[in-house]
Amino acid sequence: MYTPAKYVDIIVNVLWNPTTEYSINGNKYILVITDYYTTYVVAHPVPDNSAITAARCFVEQFVFKYRIPRRLITDQGIHFKNELMKNLTTLLGIHHIHTSAYHPQGNGLVERFNGTCHPQLAKLHNVELNNWDEYLAPVIYAYNTGIQNSTGYSPFQLMFGRNSNLPLDHTSTTFILQRTNDY
Repeated sequence: MYTPAKYVDIIVNVLWNPTTEYSINGNKYILVITDYYTTYVVAHPVPDNSAITAARCFVEQFVFKYRIPRRLITDQGIHFKNELMKNLTTLLGIHHIHTSAYHPQGNGLVERFNGTCHPQLAKLHNVELNNWDEYLAPVIYAYNTGIQNSTGYSPFQLMFGRNSNLPLDHTSTTFILQRTNDY
């Protein structure tokens, strides 16, 4: 059986921004973390692309909730290639790997997710393009519970070793109407 703690390589990419403007919640970027083995995605909206924001979000949204990864693969952005991230990965015992410069294939899983997520957010946000972060969680949920062609399983199923309970799983397929006007 798959034990998530044993096979942990994650790819992190920040600096992905759906729009050039800040959202009404003050966010402009999305920190995307992808588990390399399961393709499970954790994405969190952040207000800036600073090293402190990236490190804090990585620890709070992934390490505290899931586990300490064995390897961390990031691009060469200054928000990952700095003294803070070096000290953080050393403290946590993480082997930090940087992809080649100007080579997006190095973190292809995250880039693939960005290509999937962006059109979904584009369908949902308002005309002013300033509420995209309110729809991020449902888009991530749909991605993580959908069957992936490459694995034949959902990322949720591979990550947690069980099927997810979807909202429609508990909906009754038959309805009893007491009066004709109830429908």
